[in-house]
Amino acid sequence: MSNPENANQLMLNITAVERDTRIGKDALRVWEKRYGFPTPKRDINGERLYPPDQVEKLRVIKRLLDAGHRPGRIVSLTLEDLHRLGEELRESEVAKPAAANVAPEQQNEIQDIITLLKSHNPAQIRRRFSQIIMRTGLSQFVLKVAIPLMHEIGEAWASGELHIFEEHLCSEMLETSLRTAMASAPEANQHSRPRVLLSTFPGESHSLGLLMAEAIFQVEGCACMSLGAQTPLHDLVNAARAHRADIIAVSFSAASNPGHATDGLTELRAMLPPNIELWAGSPHPILHRRGVPGVQLLSDLEHIPVQIHRWRAQDPGRPDILSN
Repeated sequence: MSNPENANQLMLNITAVERDTRIGKDALRVWEKRYGFPTPKRDINGERLYPPDQVEKLRVIKRLLDAGHRPGRIVSLTLEDLHRLGEELRESEVAKPAAANVAPEQQNEIQDIITLLKSHNPAQIRRRFSQIIMRTGLSQFVLKVAIPLMHEIGEAWASGELHIFEEHLCSEMLETSLRTAMASAPEANQHSRPRVLLSTFPGESHSLGLLMAEAIFQVEGCACMSLGAQTPLHDLVNAARAHRADIIAVSFSAASNPGHATDGLTELRAMLPPNIELWAGSPHPILHRRGVPGVQLLSDLEHIPVQIHRWRAQDPGRPDILSN
């Protein structure tokens, strides 16, 4: 006879699912009501518990969302259909001559890294990352290798070619390599401008994209302070005052809710004085079409250097300290 307590131990609560799949709790609850999936069970306290097969399906959904699919189209599909979509997407990518702005030699490097990933050798992966960073520079590594690599891995994972632990391994090695490279780079001095504060909103738990953005800001000579993920809005304002920030940069993943992002950005913008710019990185086309008054929306990390140059060219002469 099976033990109900042992069965529950195999399930994940909503916090663990959010951490594992990188899908926000709000999205999980909305999908449950709107699309009929996921269908968590409840513990004796009424808290949601997600069985392993549903968590697996949520991971595939997350990868397809990152690739541009909309929740309304895919959340209610079967796991088999989701894998088929992932395979079709992967085939369409292979059919292209090359990813946009990625040179053939960098495509070869990406494939070599994926091969190393399948051998499960963290030391070799870190060594290869370090070699590429030394040869190309940190900014080019982020834009031309790291971003297309994670996209490629996401497609391979969605189609069943890679396991989720292999994606996690690559993310971990990539984060370690980025932090090592950033730690050895020249530090910004007290006069470096703009001064940039980075974070995500509560409920937005992804951090690798935030770290890649910080790397580009650092290469461009900005004075950065990152708070990591999920900082409450009032704490962002307090941190901006302490850092004497010129720019607050926040990021959103494909799994985030565009409406919630708009509301949060509007609220934060109203809490900030005019001399502080608010930048938001988001993959949602609807957010860019509608816009958010007073917010600089960026659809790609490649836009960061352009916007920094625009900021500096304005020579704003803004005060460095937030007004009370």
